[in-house]
Amino acid sequence: MFRRSFNRFCAGEEKRVGTRTVFVGNHPISVTEDYIAQRFCDNRIVSSKYTLWNFLPKNLFEQFRRIANFYFLIIFLVQVTVDTPTSPVTSGLPLFFVITVTAIKQGYEDWLRHRADNEVNKRNVYIIENAKRVRKESEKIKVGDVVEVQADETFPCDLILLSSCTSDGTCYVTTASLDGESNCKTHYAVRDTIALCTAESIDTLRAAIECEQPQPDLYKFVGRISIYSNTLEAVARSLGPENLLLKGATLKNTKKIYGVAVYTGMETKMALNYQGKSQKRSAVEKSINLFLIVYLSILLTKAATCTILKYVWQNIPYNDEPWYNQKTQKERDTLKVLKMFTDFLSFMVLFNFIIPVSMYVTVEMQKFLGSFFISWDKDFYDEEINEGALVNTSDLNEELGQVDYVFTDKTGTLTENSMEFIECCIDGHKYKGVTQETDGLSQTDGPLTYFDKADKNREELFLRALCLCHTVEIKVNDAVDGATESAELTYVASSPDEIALVKGAKKYGFTFLGTQNGHMRIENQRQEIEEYELLHTLNFDSVRRRMSVIVQNQEGGILLFCKGADSAIFPRVHNHDIESTKAHVERTSMDGYRTLCVAFKEIPPDDYKRIDRQLVEAKMALHEREEKLEMIFDDIETNMNLLGATAVEDKLQDQAAETIEALHAAGLKVWVLTGDKMETAKSTCYACRLFQTSTELLELTTKTIDESERKEDRLHELLIEYRKKLLHEFPKSTRSLKKAWTEQQEYGLIIDGSTLSLILNSNHDSSLNNYKSIFVQICMKCTAVLCCRMAPLQKAQIVRMVKNLKGSPITLSIGDGANDVSMILESHVGIGIKGKEGRQASRNSDYSVPKFKHLKKLLLGHGHLYYVRIAHLVQYFFYKNLCFILPQFLYQFFCGFSQQPLYDAAYLTMYNICFTSLPILAYSLLEQHINIDTLTSDPRLYMKISGNAMLQWGPFLYWTFLAAFEGTVFFFGTYFLFQNASLEENAKVYGNWTFGTIVFTILVFTVTLKLALDTRFWTWINHFVIWGSLAFYVFFSFFWGGIIWPFLKQQRMYFVFAQMLSSISTWLAIVLLIFVSLFPEILLIVLKNVRRRSAREHLLSSCFLKLPAITVSLGVNKNQNLELPMLLSYKHIDSGYS
Repeated sequence: MFRRSFNRFCAGEEKRVGTRTVFVGNHPISVTEDYIAQRFCDNRIVSSKYTLWNFLPKNLFEQFRRIANFYFLIIFLVQVTVDTPTSPVTSGLPLFFVITVTAIKQGYEDWLRHRADNEVNKRNVYIIENAKRVRKESEKIKVGDVVEVQADETFPCDLILLSSCTSDGTCYVTTASLDGESNCKTHYAVRDTIALCTAESIDTLRAAIECEQPQPDLYKFVGRISIYSNTLEAVARSLGPENLLLKGATLKNTKKIYGVAVYTGMETKMALNYQGKSQKRSAVEKSINLFLIVYLSILLTKAATCTILKYVWQNIPYNDEPWYNQKTQKERDTLKVLKMFTDFLSFMVLFNFIIPVSMYVTVEMQKFLGSFFISWDKDFYDEEINEGALVNTSDLNEELGQVDYVFTDKTGTLTENSMEFIECCIDGHKYKGVTQETDGLSQTDGPLTYFDKADKNREELFLRALCLCHTVEIKVNDAVDGATESAELTYVASSPDEIALVKGAKKYGFTFLGTQNGHMRIENQRQEIEEYELLHTLNFDSVRRRMSVIVQNQEGGILLFCKGADSAIFPRVHNHDIESTKAHVERTSMDGYRTLCVAFKEIPPDDYKRIDRQLVEAKMALHEREEKLEMIFDDIETNMNLLGATAVEDKLQDQAAETIEALHAAGLKVWVLTGDKMETAKSTCYACRLFQTSTELLELTTKTIDESERKEDRLHELLIEYRKKLLHEFPKSTRSLKKAWTEQQEYGLIIDGSTLSLILNSNHDSSLNNYKSIFVQICMKCTAVLCCRMAPLQKAQIVRMVKNLKGSPITLSIGDGANDVSMILESHVGIGIKGKEGRQASRNSDYSVPKFKHLKKLLLGHGHLYYVRIAHLVQYFFYKNLCFILPQFLYQFFCGFSQQPLYDAAYLTMYNICFTSLPILAYSLLEQHINIDTLTSDPRLYMKISGNAMLQWGPFLYWTFLAAFEGTVFFFGTYFLFQNASLEENAKVYGNWTFGTIVFTILVFTVTLKLALDTRFWTWINHFVIWGSLAFYVFFSFFWGGIIWPFLKQQRMYFVFAQMLSSISTWLAIVLLIFVSLFPEILLIVLKNVRRRSAREHLLSSCFLKLPAITVSLGVNKNQNLELPMLLSYKHIDSGYS
């Protein structure tokens, strides 16, 4: 019976696999039919990765997927299975430490997720069962249950609103926990269930909901509800996002509501949005992998060299089998190839510490702990929203210091997105100011075919359109009694533009009083209340770029009011209406105002019946509902009459211009990607100094292309012309383009969405394929690019195009709205502004800041320091491990390649874990080689690290050769010290373990003091970890060698360290070799600082002699020490300062 009646109503609409049917209250539609409950997931939220039972295997599997961990596991297994020169403990313990620390960190994070899940799952809720309120735990809610939610409670699952305590079945919701929007949103119940506002009445409802399967888009929902009376005849109503209450949202200003659960647990939209974004990798990670390959090659080369030389040396009979070390019969019978392979593995084990396994843990800790400095920065705190910066991922901290291109939205990012109604135009007449009657404020724009002022009826019709064509709601604080309270009304809307237009109409005497029972109420200039029944709302979307309402006035006339962008309205109105309004729109756009055009038409009753039927059918569709509605909207919004246009001001954000100037001075290219009109965006770009007055603008827009009958030919001509001009201005040179910007004519490019489509979507025409490459060449030569009339997908296409340029430049996108999410996800680094268009951009970004001005310090300050710190960390780890293992390699030449270890197993194990780990971690967190205020005030310093300068092959080879030099000094310095037969007065001779301990002592002190030399910003933490690590090494050596350990078979280190330090010669040798090892570094630093000081003094003296005004503007004092410490790995930029 149910199926027949359901299909009868929805004829032609077959039930599809992509839908689900939910029975309200889990009641069958007919008592005569068997009811089989459908199986849906329960309401448990599970955000954790592990359980108690799978934590160990799953975590180990994930960790050993990392190449370094897997490599050390193989080495450990080789040590266990093959007779190797070092104990398995030497590799196993560091690996165990790394695995354990990572497992503890991930286990703790997962425990926090378990705890948060339990708080949600065990929360008490009320469900209506058998006309009674039953208290249950949230996790026990099933799809189909009717749930009661009271004021200020969060919704436990995704609910369809059935009724509320209000007479019109509305409720107010905040979705701050979902998308960050703190304003109240209005949701509606279908009119057939509004009266069911008690547990008894709601339990009598017999209805079925058919809706789409769960999907993560928070702002889309397609469904329909079929309500059955006693006759079992279904009354069907469409369901959309306005009927869906999302899990995690909060009920506000409404005492209680009843809703039916449609999505539960991990199928709610909030849970589906937990899924992470695609993993982004920084340039530093790629450099680490390259360096690992180099060091792995060094390791293999060392092992192969020692294996070959061992058998060369053993070719001499008395070397192969000396009298004191005869081979066993088993050794003689072993295949030589197998023996060589075993020896090769043994040498691999002996030298395996050249690969820094602990570096990965240190890098992770540095990124995780370092990200807190952004969150703690008080300069990022915004008092208006009472929030600071937010780090959504710490994996890209150093990438902030490597940005080449910045892509920014305009509205809400460069501007405040705080709209103020400035003026309007009615039939070509401009109205500006506040008045009771609009007489006397009319001006004209362009050619007029009207009288001196607009007709009074047209004025009122225009203002009525502003009062009716919107989705603004009245925020209810207290009861509003008629028109007397209208001045106290608080407007709430998802877009600031709509509130500005409603307030603009209020300035001219038309006040929107709200919507009651489907009727919109306005107060006109004569203080009369007018009511209009809201028949349909044709919602705004970024493709149509317009929205409309269909209303019926008190006389029964049906009107369509439409507002939208001029490009979306002008083609749909009668041509004779356009010229005067178009002139006004162009003028206000040049002034930097946001413009919207307003139109209307009367709909005959017969046409409305057809339109109403089409809209109802389309809204009931479960498949392709949006496409069907779009076709109907497109058909309705035609042959309209243009009323006029509005101008709304969106002011620039504080310090937006200064921020763009700083980014430009830092060598970054800034592109503005906006959906706004070209004139408005162009004016904003001049105001924020993206374009200078001297910038020559190159335009590729519809206006320039339409001059020719064939657009493609004209586009090709312009592209060739612009390329020739730019190539003539910027000939190929070895100099950096960044320097050329400041010395040559600056060029800016303006392109709109339609022209960009011609360039990018040219796959089917081979002649057009060349357009993209020419366009890219032009863009690379321009200092700034403005892309206007951009769709969200086109923004992402632009970012992808630049990402794929030669050299793979690092891109950053910053925006505040949902239309910016695509480019934020596409770029290497995504920055979200916590704006007034919601928090979609902020939620999908890698970093979130309150204002655009904070981008300056984020990149020039934090980004610079993060990159320098982690680059130094990476180079230092490879350096200290090569210093560590090179003496071991050289030692093999003096022990017959017998795989004899140079260092004790305890030293091998603790070198990276205890003796040298904390100083570099502290350095990588706290170092400020240049004060952060200096970095922010002098943007040119950012260019010193651009292009991954500190992790290029030059610096890498410098660190490698430095390590090779120091490792050679360690070994041969100690070797020459041992040329003396006795180093003690009692003629005792030192052994090989003393030799290795001396080398290790020099090693630990040298690499630690090297880090001390590199430290420019000392804190008590640096002092503690550097000198504390050295003290701990000395203490440990005394302790380790001062006790006979029962678990050791050989007490080879017993009293070695103490006896070693009893020799004056050893003391002198250690101090001397440490100094010799560090001398080249000290000498290089001194020479660089002397050269820099002399160059700076020469520059300052010439400035004071020739341009004294410069010193005043820069605030330079002759007696002031302007020397900035420089890193040896800094890139030299010949840009007028060094």
